[in-house]
Amino acid sequence: MPRNGSREYGDVDWNDIWRARQQRHEASRHFTDPSHDWDKKKNAKRYNDGSKSEFDTRVKTTISGLKINRRSRVLDIGAGPGTLALPLAPLVKEITAVEPGKGMADLLYENMKTEGITNITCIEKRWEDLDLRNDLSGKYDIVLSSLSLTMEDIRESLAKMDAASSRYVYIYWFADPPFWEKMCIDLWPALHNETYYFGPKADCLFNVLYQMEIYPNIEMLPLDKVYRFSTMKEMEVFFQSRFAAKTKKQRQVLDAYLSPLIQTEGNEFVISGNSTLAKVWWKKDGKS
Repeated sequence: MPRNGSREYGDVDWNDIWRARQQRHEASRHFTDPSHDWDKKKNAKRYNDGSKSEFDTRVKTTISGLKINRRSRVLDIGAGPGTLALPLAPLVKEITAVEPGKGMADLLYENMKTEGITNITCIEKRWEDLDLRNDLSGKYDIVLSSLSLTMEDIRESLAKMDAASSRYVYIYWFADPPFWEKMCIDLWPALHNETYYFGPKADCLFNVLYQMEIYPNIEMLPLDKVYRFSTMKEMEVFFQSRFAAKTKKQRQVLDAYLSPLIQTEGNEFVISGNSTLAKVWWKKDGKS
């Protein structure tokens, strides 16, 4: 597949559209979500604990769809606590995990120690700040980015992924607003008297790649989200923080919205929803 630096077709630069949508998305939240501060160990642990059951099917589907073998070197961008890296480790030669969140990175190290895994190294940097020549050791058979495309300059980030790979690049990104963004879209006008703008999705990603003259394969996969809580109070505190429901009126609006969504499973209170995930991948020239 040729890559001669062509970026645009027609009058549209999709990298600019991605950047604008990402900036609009960040601005529309108008507050910092403390539950997604991945520098904090408690947030990383909550994510890690939930991923053991919630992400099980997705993790198995992701790994089964990678062209790997025992000699493969894998670069995992936005590795978190090792959601993919840990089950991948016994199947490949080595993994380099890129994870900027201190809480996530610390938990990754702990999980490696607990599971006796020694073939994962972690670079605690944002992908945007990583230097391919100085931070990485050569090219990787597999470059993997799963739900970690928060960069504003997506073209530059994709070019780095392509450059870091000798064989395959696999990206998993949202095809439509995931369940938690659908909740924000519903709630924002009543909670904050504003429109909630979701971030750029796979359609925008595909067009950026097309303008880079990278023509990927695309598969659509189900993406389920399940929130589990031991008590109603735990659930209320979580969602009040998540959606910045601070006043009595805001909390009433939130309670009325959540009430019909709540289900009970054993001793747990559960809220769940679904959306669609896009698997976007390509093979480097001359490789099979």
